[in-house]
Amino acid sequence: MRRIKYVYKKSPFSFSGLLLLAALIVACGPKPTATPTEVPTAEPTPTEIPLEVPYEGAWSGSAHADASAVPFTYWNEADPKEIPTSCAKCHSSAGYQDFLGADGSEAGKVDTAVPAVGNPGILCVTCHNPVTMTKTSVVFPSGVEVTDAGVAACCMECHQGRESKVSVDKQITDFNAAEAPDAVPAPITDASGNQRTFGFRNIHYFAAAATLYGSTVHGGYEYDGKIYDIKNGHVEGYDTCVGCHDPHTLQVKVEQCAFCHEGVAGVEDLKNVRMVSSAMDYDGDGNVEDGMFYEIEGLQTTLYAAMQAYAATTTGGSLVYDAAAYPYFFADNDSDGAADQGDSGAVRFSNWTPRLLKAAYNYQVSLKDPGAFAHGNKYIVQLLCDSLEDISGKGCANRDDAGHFAGSTMPFRDWDEAGMVPFGCVKCHTAEGLPTFIQDGGSVVVTSTGTTVTTGLAWLPPSNGFMCSTCHDEANWPNRYAVASVTFPSGKTVSLGGKDADGKYIAVDTNLCLLCHMGRESTTSVNNALKGKEADTVDAKISFKNIHYFAAGATLFGNDVQGAYQYDGKTYVGLSAHPVNKCTDCHEVHSLELKVETCAVCHGGVTDPEAIRMTAPDYDGDGNTTEGVAGEIETLTEALYAEIQKYANTHGGAISYDAGAYPYFYGADGKRYAAWTPKLLKAAFNYQYVQKDPGAFVHNPKYVVQFLIDSIEDLGGDVTKYTRP
Repeated sequence: MRRIKYVYKKSPFSFSGLLLLAALIVACGPKPTATPTEVPTAEPTPTEIPLEVPYEGAWSGSAHADASAVPFTYWNEADPKEIPTSCAKCHSSAGYQDFLGADGSEAGKVDTAVPAVGNPGILCVTCHNPVTMTKTSVVFPSGVEVTDAGVAACCMECHQGRESKVSVDKQITDFNAAEAPDAVPAPITDASGNQRTFGFRNIHYFAAAATLYGSTVHGGYEYDGKIYDIKNGHVEGYDTCVGCHDPHTLQVKVEQCAFCHEGVAGVEDLKNVRMVSSAMDYDGDGNVEDGMFYEIEGLQTTLYAAMQAYAATTTGGSLVYDAAAYPYFFADNDSDGAADQGDSGAVRFSNWTPRLLKAAYNYQVSLKDPGAFAHGNKYIVQLLCDSLEDISGKGCANRDDAGHFAGSTMPFRDWDEAGMVPFGCVKCHTAEGLPTFIQDGGSVVVTSTGTTVTTGLAWLPPSNGFMCSTCHDEANWPNRYAVASVTFPSGKTVSLGGKDADGKYIAVDTNLCLLCHMGRESTTSVNNALKGKEADTVDAKISFKNIHYFAAGATLFGNDVQGAYQYDGKTYVGLSAHPVNKCTDCHEVHSLELKVETCAVCHGGVTDPEAIRMTAPDYDGDGNTTEGVAGEIETLTEALYAEIQKYANTHGGAISYDAGAYPYFYGADGKRYAAWTPKLLKAAFNYQYVQKDPGAFVHNPKYVVQFLIDSIEDLGGDVTKYTRP
């Protein structure tokens, strides 16, 4: 048996060789002839067979291959000359394989330091080995494990940072400094007898995965009481490391970005990208056309100035920042804008307070991921805004986006702890729910008990608000989905497109809005809940029925869908007769802002829709016939609340209302109100209805005035001074 040596030229790694059982060719081949082939008297020199390594050229020009760069040579002059176990995972090929257990060692840690001199950088075998082929999970510094990362888990293991909200809070707790956010904590002695000083916590470099996953992994310092975006969804196929970066060159796939982002020809052009989902002026410079990179840059500048002002006035020391010099923050007590110099060089800043630490940590987070503006720009904006507010008392111009894209608000974050959004909520509270509902033929069904059931949907993970594909049909891009009709919780079916000559509903894209802005209850469900109960008798089985939020579609259609509670024997107006009654006629589809200029065409140059009043009578009886209809409705709403309280006091006990706290109505004990009568429930339902449609005075004011006056009357209130349409 002879061994043929394979030499892999220009390879980033070597193999020990491949064994070829050449003798088997003889042993298993045809029977020799009478005159056998002469056997060579000497073994030939092994033949060198060049082997081309896939993607070697692409890899060789990448930062991973630059063995002369600081990330791979930093320890060459150390004593001993080795890469510590705490650093070897990401700064050497051998360390990464050790961490994975690909070298036969225990997985999840680096067992031994790696020699520093001759460190070859990140090799092919670093990522291409049997362990990474099946690796899909990553544990972040916060302790949160992401289990569905796919092949990007290999990248995320190193690009996750080394600190988090958890470690920042731990340091504050260790120093007993939580209750004194503006004091410099005294040094402490740890369990090992070492003295520790309260210092800066550094996220480390290129923590792109921490930015990408946002509040899912808590890489930034997230302030208590604030809500943050979770993983940036972007577009399917372009929401992972390898979706946007070539895994060998590490370069951004700019040519693919250009599919959607016009004007993008190079990496620098990406800084100019701004989507319609990010329409706000976050940094307050008045420019809403520049890219998200520049919005973040503006916030960084403002926060840095606030940090310097705080340090100078609160901590007893001044600071300057140098992104290229560890430990980044230096003393500047002579206020010359440069680091003070001592015997050992630049003097590090040491007057840290908990408040300053949090802000500085987030400032560093935003800077050490140069692609943060793409990886998770809204998360970074939120971190910077909250840091600015905490350290200066003044927040940024805008922190959150328009409702459909406000991933940092409860309509999209309410299910984060559970991890899944229930099927009854996904239609309107996830990016994928609405198109799934439409494509799968989902429908709203009212059962015999009055319960509203949405069919055609399953539980889905939470998302950061809507995406383009939520409303725009990808198969018919860029058109929005056209919907023929919408069935409301009352069981009534309507359409903003009306019907054709054959009596069939006309599919229009404006019906999309109605699918979510219909409310979740109705006259039907309230009546079913109160069936067989005495009007003025407290019944423990009665619970509050909540219309839900922004039921503008139900208001618009009035009696046609009976979204509010409509009293027997009363008549109510149907679809608003206003000549402009489509959602998109009055609202900008992305920012959701009112098109006030449209109102001004007919309403005498009005700039405030609440001031609009047509030839309406004095509905609320206050003698003011010049106030806007919004004022008429406001007075009637206040009168209804007073009547609700008066009625409750004489029937089941005191009641109060809190619009911002579910379940909204509370008793004298501060707990959920439980002494409901049928009359009280009907009136409270209508009161909540008006609170949860802030545009009700425009959507269908006559309908609203009708059910408010009827509610007051049903509770026994005097309505003789009111004028009911």
